[in-house]
Amino acid sequence: MDTLDDDRDVQVLDEAECLRLLDTAPIGRIAFTEGALPAVQPVTFTRGDREIYVPTHPGSAVAAASRGAVVAFEVDQVDVETRTGWNVTVVGPSRLITDPAEVRRLDSLGVGPWVPSGVHCYVGVQVGLVRGRRIGHRPATTPGLSPAGVGLPS
Repeated sequence: MDTLDDDRDVQVLDEAECLRLLDTAPIGRIAFTEGALPAVQPVTFTRGDREIYVPTHPGSAVAAASRGAVVAFEVDQVDVETRTGWNVTVVGPSRLITDPAEVRRLDSLGVGPWVPSGVHCYVGVQVGLVRGRRIGHRPATTPGLSPAGVGLPS
């Protein structure tokens, strides 16, 4: 077994931690269907209570594919050298937001489209299914002690 694998473990994250981590990521990825094939694009985003907002322009592939379709949205943070990090995936129905008043309200949250464009809209992704995990290093243990180090045989 690879020694890197020996000192790492996986923690499944609860929904509250997943939503907290969503707020720390500057860039995410939206996965959608384009021409009956899967597609993934990096995007900027912001989050409301139970919806993720992705700014885009009306003619984009994301806008075209996000008219009520179920999409996935993912964020992560990875340390390539230590092979540690976390990822969060949200799956839910999407909607295209073009109403000028709602676009202005979302603009006030301070996020702009990944690709600059004169006119833009938003894709809203309802927070439905939320999953996340963290891969980290196991705590160091002293031989003969329990993992908590309390002095009990392990």
